[in-house]
Amino acid sequence: MLYHVIVSFGKDKEYPFKFSQSDLAESSPEEARRWLDKEFADLKCEPSSRMGKVLIIDKILNIARCGGEQRFIDGKMWATQFARYTALALGRDTILVDVEAFTIGY
Repeated sequence: MLYHVIVSFGKDKEYPFKFSQSDLAESSPEEARRWLDKEFADLKCEPSSRMGKVLIIDKILNIARCGGEQRFIDGKMWATQFARYTALALGRDTILVDVEAFTIGY
């Protein structure tokens, strides 16, 4: 199976990532959640919900927004790791992280 993660910051600002099953086998969904938790805290992201409960999709969207487009333009390890852990955490083969609209599509 091939996994596709696209992080979009608007029209003509899409950053695609592709992973094979073996690429993702190096990590676990639990490791992905720990990494996302750490990045959420390190980037000082604010919970989207007024109740204070933070869902995994809220973490992913906030991390992408607070991390900023430049990390994806540079295409360095952080952006690849973000996309990989997003695929692992959500367990879907196709994921669109639309930062501008603040939504995740499958």
